[in-house]
Amino acid sequence: MLKRMNAETRALEYFHQGFNCAQSVFAAFATQVGLSTEAALRFSSAFGAGLGRMRGTCGAFSGLCMVAGFCQGNLTGQPEDKERIFSLTRALADDFKAEFGTLTCRELLHLDEEMESSARPNERTEAYYDARPCERCVAFCARKAQTLLSLQATEQA
Repeated sequence: MLKRMNAETRALEYFHQGFNCAQSVFAAFATQVGLSTEAALRFSSAFGAGLGRMRGTCGAFSGLCMVAGFCQGNLTGQPEDKERIFSLTRALADDFKAEFGTLTCRELLHLDEEMESSARPNERTEAYYDARPCERCVAFCARKAQTLLSLQATEQA
């Protein structure tokens, strides 16, 4: 059923199934990046909740960056090859910050530094979804990832 949905809907469906924000974005594109859903979920699992629930860089944005790496990642150690993906990542970060004000999970959730030191995820309830911008972040990053993959397909055609 997930395969027939558009990418944004697939990403949100993963998120509502309890997967973290990075997994939700990246797994929505698993087949497009040549991975099984299981592999995509595993690869992206540590990036949720701002990397291991440490509330750093938004996990949804990290999932988007994984797709960006697939599209334009460097295959050599040459500076110009690295610059291409770094420039793309910075442009995506600018777009995300323009939409949400920050890339930082802790700031997106308006958390104090000491508020969440546990690795244990919160229970997913209606109040959980209502209190945070995560669904919007996941949807935004899924749309951006789809655009990147569409552009790549056009360039390869």
